[in-house]
Amino acid sequence: MTEKILILDFGSQYTQLIARAVREANVYCEIIPFHKSFEFEKGLKGIILSGSPFSVNEENAPDTNIQAFIKQVPVLGVCYGAQLTAKRFGGRVEKSNKREYGRAILEKEKDDVLLAGISKTSQVWMSHADTILELPQGFELLATTDSIPIAAFKKNGSDTKPLYGLQFHPEVYHSTEGKKILHNFLINICGCSQDWTPAHFITDTVESLKKQIGNRKVVMALSGGVDSTVAATLIHKAIGGNLFGVFVDNGVLRKNEFESVLATYARLGLNVKGIDAKQRFYNELAGKSDPEAKRKTIGKLFIDIFQEEAAKLEGIELLGQGTIYPDVIESISVHGPSVTIKSHHNVGGLPEKMHMGLIEPLRYLFKDEVRKVGRELGIPAEMIDRHPFPGPGLAIRILGEITEEKVKLLQEADYLYVKGLKDHNLYATVWQAGTILLPVKSVGVMGDERTYEFTIALRAVTSVDGMTADWAHLPYDFLAAVSNDIINNVKGINRVVYDISSKPPATIEWE
Repeated sequence: MTEKILILDFGSQYTQLIARAVREANVYCEIIPFHKSFEFEKGLKGIILSGSPFSVNEENAPDTNIQAFIKQVPVLGVCYGAQLTAKRFGGRVEKSNKREYGRAILEKEKDDVLLAGISKTSQVWMSHADTILELPQGFELLATTDSIPIAAFKKNGSDTKPLYGLQFHPEVYHSTEGKKILHNFLINICGCSQDWTPAHFITDTVESLKKQIGNRKVVMALSGGVDSTVAATLIHKAIGGNLFGVFVDNGVLRKNEFESVLATYARLGLNVKGIDAKQRFYNELAGKSDPEAKRKTIGKLFIDIFQEEAAKLEGIELLGQGTIYPDVIESISVHGPSVTIKSHHNVGGLPEKMHMGLIEPLRYLFKDEVRKVGRELGIPAEMIDRHPFPGPGLAIRILGEITEEKVKLLQEADYLYVKGLKDHNLYATVWQAGTILLPVKSVGVMGDERTYEFTIALRAVTSVDGMTADWAHLPYDFLAAVSNDIINNVKGINRVVYDISSKPPATIEWE
């Protein structure tokens, strides 16, 4: 990969959105903490300075050498990045005397390449406590809003690369023409060629993996999920049979999932061994009802089984993982130099325990990009488009103690729910859906008989990234139909309820 945009993170909640918007324009970018040093390598095309929860007037406010940057590449400051730019060059930034949060109307004062194609008035999203009151000498006003005098500006001068500032967030959904502004910066100002595509990524990654791995062998734990499957397929394209996959049935997978996932892996030509360890997990989980105890039990036993299987293979030197970019970003603090990569996403604790080199072909991709790469690789849609499923599986959707009988009850109910969503063309409209077995029984009537059976809760949410979520407003007729299906076909369940809690305050999973 030759071209790159660098995003310096000052701690904004929106920094990932900037990166996603840049990637959507088929331009590769990376996020680094504002204080991390970097090289002006040949492919670096531009720098974006993110927003921040800090004020530029605080004593220890985050700072960076913008004057040095613009000697090399174009720079765009967003919100805090714009305020820092103004202050560093001699402008005046002070605390706002009015609320500047939410929607505002941007008014163009001057035509400029950054705002090319933008309407004379355009909705933007504000989120800041400071305001730029005076621009530095040699800077030019490009746009205002009804609440702030300086909403967009640029630095004039022929001795440096272009320098721009925006006192709003172009990366968020509510800035209606924000993506166009970013596109103008990336393409018309930085000169990016937009060659960051799934096919390009696959070609580059496979070549890189060949060099990185050589003739060495890689072992990888697979879950049937999108990330691990796409990562394994890329590694397989690079090294073929030198990749050894392990897929463990922990007893709390969905109905028929173990068999169907292994069949898909076989179709993809992956070298994967399936391990039926249901009874070992049920034995270890017996008597445990605390959610954290269940999670830890499943995680520890999984590591034990994976290590047992890896030990049977000779000459394994490397461990493959489906780490994706949010895992990497969340573990990098903008407040200090430490960088710790999360290890729980796939096989928690394994890198530390097994002392192997890591192979992580997806570590710079977002989830939606992983799916695009998966489609390009020819991975079946039912695997690429499946909803997120928790690592501890149905164990955290059975409230209380786990038994094999409860697992079978929940598997049947979950199967009917998911099948119903697909049959009614609703599956793709929700981000995640699942059933929860409640630890309560209630009275019911079936025919002339009185029943005393379990209650199932249905959960479905809409979301972009799982950080926040709203309950999905599924049609009443669908909920009625799926409720009847479950009660009529799953002996042991006589009541179905629907969870209408959003996140926050509730979580997506119940445990």
